Parts: sequence; structure tokens; C-alpha cells
Amino acid sequence: MTTLLFAFLIGFFAGLRSLMAPAATAWAVYLGWLKLKEPLSLIGSGLSVTIFTALAIGEIGADKLPQTPNRTAPPGLIARIVAGGLTGACVAAGGAQGLFLGAFLGAIGGVAGCFAGYQARRWLVKALNTRDFNVALVEDLVAVAGSVWVVSSS
Repeated sequence: MTTLLFAFLIGFFAGLRSLMAPAATAWAVYLGWLKLKEPLSLIGSGLSVTIFTALAIGEIGADKLPQTPNRTAPPGLIARIVAGGLTGACVAAGGAQGLFLGAFLGAIGGVAGCFAGYQARRWLVKALNTRDFNVALVEDLVAVAGSVWVVSSS
């Protein structure tokens, strides 16, 4: 049951930063924290780790730009659903649970994280009377720490 909660949670963190959860999952497989069989184990290859890490770093920077589209717009939302589904499947499979159930829970987590993160960020900017950039940095930390926590605890 805990594994399925982690599948949802990794999806939730993908909802905050769509590429952070795949990067953390790739590192977890690469480092041997998460044991997966093929084809999912390919996420832990050196090439995958490099690509997902570079994309996650790029996303952190791009998120702060004023022209970045809203995460709830179709392209961003779809990316979060896919990333949540992929990482949820990996976490579930690593915990000897159903791959498809993990993917489903991760995708649902991606949607939940997308909308919860969006609303929380808007509310915090207004409530704290601060710049969006400041709240976005905190959101980055939550996404990184949460993703690493999930994959290291699975």
C-alpha cells in the first residue's frame, strides 16, 4: 500500500515540475535505489540520467521566464500526466506492485500536483505580497526534495 502512495506522490511532484520526477527516478535506478526490469530499467541508463537531469535543470530556469506558458495549459498538463504516469509506473514496479496501477496513480498525482501547485503558488504570491520568482524557488525545492524522498524511500 505504501508503494502505491509513493506512486501517487512521485506523480504529484511531477505535477509541480514535470521533469524533476523523471530525473530523480532515473538517478534512483542508476544508483540502485530502485530496482527495475526492462524496459523500465532503461530510465536508469547513463544517457537517460544525463538527458533527464539536463531537462530538469532547464525546466527550473524556464519556469521563471515571463513567457513560459501556464502549467495548466494542455501541453504542460499533458507533460505532467505523462511524467507522472511514467514515474508512478517505475515506483510501483520497483515496489513489486502493479505497473499499470502505478502509472494510473502517478498520472492522477500529476494532475493533482499541477493544479494544487498552480493554486498554491498564486495564493502564496498574493498572501505574502512577494514576487512569483520567490515562491517559484520554494516550489523548486519542494519538487526536488519530494522527488528524491519518494525514490529513496520506495
